[in-house]
Amino acid sequence: LFSMITPLGWLERVPSYKEQRENLKDKDLGTYGFLGYPLLQAADILLYKPNFVPVGEDQVPHVELTREVARRFNQFYPRGRHLIDYSEPLRPDSPYSFPTKERPHPTHGMFVFPEPQPLLTPSPKLPGTDGRKMSKSYGNTILLSEPEPSLRQKLKTMVTDPARIRRTDPGNPDVCPVGDLHKIFSNAETMAKVNEGCRTAGIGCIECKQWASDSLWRVLGPLQERRQKYEANPKLAWDILDQGSTKARAVAEATMVEARDAANLSHEYEAPEQSVAEGK
Repeated sequence: LFSMITPLGWLERVPSYKEQRENLKDKDLGTYGFLGYPLLQAADILLYKPNFVPVGEDQVPHVELTREVARRFNQFYPRGRHLIDYSEPLRPDSPYSFPTKERPHPTHGMFVFPEPQPLLTPSPKLPGTDGRKMSKSYGNTILLSEPEPSLRQKLKTMVTDPARIRRTDPGNPDVCPVGDLHKIFSNAETMAKVNEGCRTAGIGCIECKQWASDSLWRVLGPLQERRQKYEANPKLAWDILDQGSTKARAVAEATMVEARDAANLSHEYEAPEQSVAEGK
């Protein structure tokens, strides 16, 4: 439904689409699946009518696209659309006047979809080992299942503040990808040592990376221990996913009924009549 009302230009201007077209020259990204992926995200979000979407900084444009898709659908298909007399122009005070971007959009009433807002954490951006955003497509990821030796090796080669060419050069943790990891995973004591040591060249990047590895492993180690239970018995994980899918499916179908009703589409299946010959 959304693909029939979404202009092509909206998808082509999504920053991640343009960025990956530039960075992944060796892959054929000229497909509808790649171009339309943000629209699938929009459908996944709006099926459950959230007011907020927890995302990283790089996904904020995708949430904005989702808001635009919701707004456009609501404009085209308000609830009770088929009851409006379109032969008469809408008055400015009409309840069917469409909302503007500047005015808060209602999340219920005559419109099917809310316009969700992005919900960012205090550290909304996590860099990869090469300083770019972390992405499997770029091969710069640190996995939640990363073994400790591999984790430490990856951080040894991680890029740092480009201003620190020599060991005696002071640095700035605020522009260093390793500094970004410290902000997320290190405690206040370690952060204080990083800020003092880096800015005064009191520590080298190797030592800073070792501290980052220690902090990161303190988080990933216990997580991987808990993961072993599900690796040993995958059915436990599948049961959790099945239970969640059952709940999600009920909510999603209720939304689809509303969306089809607003668009004046049938949402009830009727078996076609069959002849005696077809029945055989």
